[in-house]
Amino acid sequence: MIYVTRKAHFNAAHRLQNPEKPDEWNARTFGKCNYPNWHGHNYIIEVTVAGEPDPETGYVVDLGTLKKVIEERVLEPCDHRNLNLDVPFLQGIIPTSENLVYAFYQQLKSPVEAISSKGSVLYSVKLFETERNIAEYCPFRTIENI
Repeated sequence: MIYVTRKAHFNAAHRLQNPEKPDEWNARTFGKCNYPNWHGHNYIIEVTVAGEPDPETGYVVDLGTLKKVIEERVLEPCDHRNLNLDVPFLQGIIPTSENLVYAFYQQLKSPVEAISSKGSVLYSVKLFETERNIAEYCPFRTIENI
């Protein structure tokens, strides 16, 4: 199995707020991430495809084509946007890194697998909210396998 990763970045604002909870709970739970006038991050996303190289091209996935899919499915809707208000596929979720990385995986799965070599899968999506705060969604690793 070969793993191929493409990295991209985008900038976006968000506010962590659970509308089911009172303001005091949200302020206590989310701290600075609950500022009423939003706050922003310089996100980095890493998209990893796993599979065997195509015998004709030698690619698991063409990185130029993967770049275009990431741009279309994640960067264009999210870059320089308010993730709470401007991104239709994020409506109704609290935009934590954990929720974002799962939503991005769902946005990318079908189109990435369609452009990859036969039998390849979207293995994981990793999101760097900061240098030190990172979330990863990888459905192929489970608690039972750790």
